[in-house]
Amino acid sequence: MSHANAALTPRARLRLARLIVDDGWSPARAAERYDVSWRTAAKWAARYRAEGEAGMTDRSSRPHRQPNLTPAPTVRKIVHLRRKQRLGPVPIADQLGLAASTVHAVLRRRRLNRLSHLDRGTGEPIRRYEHDQPGDLLHVDVKKLGNVPDGGGHRFLGRVQGRKNKAATPGKPRNRHHNPLIGTAYVHTVIDDHSRVAYAEIHDDETAITATGVLQRAVAWYAERGVTTRRVLSDNGSAYKSRLWHTTCHDLGITVKKTRPYRPQTNGKIERFHRTLADGWAFAKLYTSEKARRAALPAFLHDYNHHRPHTAIGKRAPITRLNNLAGHHS
Repeated sequence: MSHANAALTPRARLRLARLIVDDGWSPARAAERYDVSWRTAAKWAARYRAEGEAGMTDRSSRPHRQPNLTPAPTVRKIVHLRRKQRLGPVPIADQLGLAASTVHAVLRRRRLNRLSHLDRGTGEPIRRYEHDQPGDLLHVDVKKLGNVPDGGGHRFLGRVQGRKNKAATPGKPRNRHHNPLIGTAYVHTVIDDHSRVAYAEIHDDETAITATGVLQRAVAWYAERGVTTRRVLSDNGSAYKSRLWHTTCHDLGITVKKTRPYRPQTNGKIERFHRTLADGWAFAKLYTSEKARRAALPAFLHDYNHHRPHTAIGKRAPITRLNNLAGHHS
């Protein structure tokens, strides 16, 4: 395969072949000109005579025949053991009387060499999807985080200091053991399936009233960026099963979709975003109060949407997949 510093790129091969075929140069003279062997020069000249300019491109090095290729019935047995029993190359090879390297090669060709490529429930290869246009599907969910006590939490300061800070945080109710109840931050998150542009709000509950309010504001926020919402996908939480949620979606002209019960993989894009949210914002540094952490969320969302390269969309920022409207890429 040619590369930037190759002696003969397809363009150079064509010039070499034309010197021999069209201009009458000898293969040895042309080879000296391009600093290659005369056999290489003769090869490209012969291919130019037979195929013309199209023959100057790279060809696969795969052999035309593979008489020692693993038989199809054996491949099916390897795949079956991998999917149904989650066996590795060594135990599969032991059962079938094969070399472990052979089994591993088959698993690599079938993209089964990593168990992470398989669905836990069915054993089938994970099928990834992406809707064609922004707004075709919005994923919604709630990320629950314990509030940060004044002075900082135990993640950065340790259990002892974390308990002291919780006890010293004013204005908090206490349980029957007289321990302070710091409370929970409910981060209502929305992410567009096609672009991965994210929207989030922090509230103190996850009721239907709060969830529908977040959805209405998120739909308006996406609309300002040229996105018309058509569907929304949620889990089977009480807020998303409520009559108010369905009524709100109907009024907004949005089709309601639900994930399969006990199958968070169906909503995998937002589950993955929650991990990024935790690593890049919630637990990224020491916050000395819950107010400070909540104040840092808008900056994180801006960086995520406008600057952070997303590997699933070609290492581009999510906002680049929306319409290029003025003022939306700052």
